[in-house]
Amino acid sequence: MSKANRKFFVAGTDTEIGKTFISTALIRAFANRKLSVVGLKPIASGAEPVQGVLKNDDALQLQQASNMSFSYNEINPLCFEPAIAPHIAADLAGQALDVEELANRVVMPDNADVILVEGAGGWLTPLNQKETYADWVEQEQLDVILVVGMKLGCLNHAMLSVRDIERRGLKVSGWVANFAQGKMNMAEDNVKWLKQNITAPCLGIVPFQDSTEAKGQDAEMQLANSVAELLDTSVLL
Repeated sequence: MSKANRKFFVAGTDTEIGKTFISTALIRAFANRKLSVVGLKPIASGAEPVQGVLKNDDALQLQQASNMSFSYNEINPLCFEPAIAPHIAADLAGQALDVEELANRVVMPDNADVILVEGAGGWLTPLNQKETYADWVEQEQLDVILVVGMKLGCLNHAMLSVRDIERRGLKVSGWVANFAQGKMNMAEDNVKWLKQNITAPCLGIVPFQDSTEAKGQDAEMQLANSVAELLDTSVLL
């Protein structure tokens, strides 16, 4: 399969399960293979003004990790200040948020070997009262990388996500077991079950990354660099 312009959507089984952390690590892993790669965050809610422009920390991390130069607005065209569900934040801001708007606002660069698009929240995060983020991914026919937040209930969340992804005719290219919230009882048994029931390859098992002493984006990127070595991106290319 050609390495040129591979496009992946990074979905999560939930919110706060480390999508950005895994996305930046994946970007680093692709870059280590001498590929040009950019990370996009089309929708972000939870932002602060920087020189008069709203910017989201997750999107900034993706921008910093990418080895191609793109403006912040190209990385994150739809940014909302309150850290709430995107469709509610968009409504409060008087901003249309639907599949058509995403299609118009998101630009996929032709000169990138790999484009990594990070979602918001879980797989079926609403865009409005009728459409979900998954509807846009389906329209764009993006392959999906699923980040499974390893915690109680994750088996159900993972399989519901996988089944809806596949129901739409989309491909789960791989998945990552991420222990974003700390240790989990019977962790090995849970990972083993997921490996047996998700046909896509497991790209890596990421233990809890204790960043309590880390300060700023540089420390986060150092962690992402170390995690990049755990992830097998060769199966994606």
